[in-house]
Formats: sequence, C-alpha cells, structure tokens
Amino acid sequence: VIIGGAEMGLRGTGWPTSTAAFEHNEPFWITDSNLIERTTAHNEVSGSFDVSSNADGLRAPVHSREKAPGEWRLMMLGCSTTFGWGVDDPHSFPAQLEQIARASGHEDVSVINGGQPGYTSFQGRWLWEETLAAYSPDVVVIGYVVQDARRVAYSDKSQAVLQQDGRFLKDNVLYKSRVYWALRAWIGGIQIKAKERTNDGTDGIYRVPPADYADNLRALVAGVKEVGAVPILFGFPLEREGYTALHRRILKAAASELRIRHIDMQVGMDKQSRDDLLYFERDRGHANTAGNRQIAQWMFDYLADQSLMGAP
Repeated sequence: VIIGGAEMGLRGTGWPTSTAAFEHNEPFWITDSNLIERTTAHNEVSGSFDVSSNADGLRAPVHSREKAPGEWRLMMLGCSTTFGWGVDDPHSFPAQLEQIARASGHEDVSVINGGQPGYTSFQGRWLWEETLAAYSPDVVVIGYVVQDARRVAYSDKSQAVLQQDGRFLKDNVLYKSRVYWALRAWIGGIQIKAKERTNDGTDGIYRVPPADYADNLRALVAGVKEVGAVPILFGFPLEREGYTALHRRILKAAASELRIRHIDMQVGMDKQSRDDLLYFERDRGHANTAGNRQIAQWMFDYLADQSLMGAP
C-alpha cells in the first residue's frame, strides 16, 4: 500500500524527470542494411568514404549468418574505430585482417565486422543478443573502450530508462517504477538530472560508468562462451591513451578476473604513431588506412601466436 501510494503520488507530481536533451535520440541503432558502397560524409576531414553492409547492417567484409563447412570465423566488436570510420570498405581494420589472414595461407578465415559507430558495451550487449551470436563465431574480440569512457550528460543506461525503450525495459521491470527511479536518484545509481559538461570533457558522467562497464564485459564474455567461441578483451588503440586510461585498467582487470585473453595495443600505437601518420590529421580519433593496417597486422600476429587463426 505504501509503495503503491508513493508510486501514484510521484506519477501525479511528474517527478523524477529529465532536465536536459538526450545525447542521442535512441538507445539502440544499427547501420542500414544491404548497402553497396554508399558514399558517407567524413565531415571532420571534408571528405567521404564508401560503406557496404549485409542484411543485418554489418559492414564489409560482407558475410551471411550461415557458416560454411570448414570456415573459421573471427568477429570484431567495437565502435566506429572497429567499423572503420573514414576509410573505404577494404581498408577497415577487420577487412585488412581478413586480407592478411588469407594472404598468409588461412584461406578459410572470415572476419565479421561487428563494429557500429557510436557503440559502447551497452549497445554491444544488445547487438550480440539480437544478431551477432547467430553468426557462430569461433573467436570474438571484444573491443569496447573508446566510447564507454566518454563523458556525457546521461549514461547510456539512463537514456534507455528515461526514454522507456521497450527492448531495455522488458528485462528491467523496476525501471518502470517512479519509486525505483526516486530511490536510485537519491543514491546516484542512475543519473536522472543531467550534468553540465565543460569543453575539456572533465565534467558529466561516463557513457558507461565503471561498474556497468565491468558488468557488460562479464555478460558479453558469458554470451560468447555460450556459443562455444573464444572471447578476447581488446583495448582498441587510439593515437594517445588520454581519457580512456581508467576503462583500459578495468578491461585488463576483467580479463584477469574472468581468466580470459587480453590484448591492448595502446603502448605500441603511442610509439608508432609518433613516427608515422596513422590517424587522420583532422580526426585524431580514427585511424587512417595505414593505421588500420597496423592494427590488423598486430591482431593477426597475436591471434596466430595464440593458435587462434584456424588451420592454414
């Protein structure tokens, strides 16, 4: 009776409620399906690049859900850095990894590009459950770190809650309750009121706070193991580590906790990119063709060393 009365009272007053615009319009999104070299604007460098996708909106190299006999599937999960923002289809990191593998004698290797622009581990969990698990991968490289560590007005989970997205709420009935919102608002677990951000990005909250990030990694690893694949946690390299330092430490700690493989190329990239131009001059967040090639080569060397490239 008390809880019911509180729920009715809070609904009557309209509290809690949001006080600022959302960072993006939907909690979940995906690239358009069945694209064939669609010209995409790269506004940061005043250029464009071509994007192709399969029926599920996964970028080239294009593969179907059905796995061929003898095929060895590597799946790369991540944000626009994995997707290959700014470069044409053949020049993304997953596409170049497939090229390197096949040129090295691993002709049955296919690389599934599971990267989606703007994704954090929050959206990654949804995409894995909705789509990616059906591709029956043998190895899954979980590369969420770049977007998870960004500072915003609302965390991704809070946006899903406040927008009452059905795909999220169906598994989180409590989030429909104003009483629950109020309790979480008081203890700070869900950010109801937006925090202002400064130009240097030091204010606001993480798109995926540390505790949620660790939970998402655990869920993704469990899901990968359920389909019989080998999970690897991957700290995707930026030109400089910068704001991602904390989440990289969490990624490494999660790998230790879960006793799975972990690879972080950041130290090598920091050194290599001081000598070579591996990122766009006016978009330092995304690797250019040469940068994606370097990441692909490092990943191939690592997977080959770990005997995770299938039979040559």
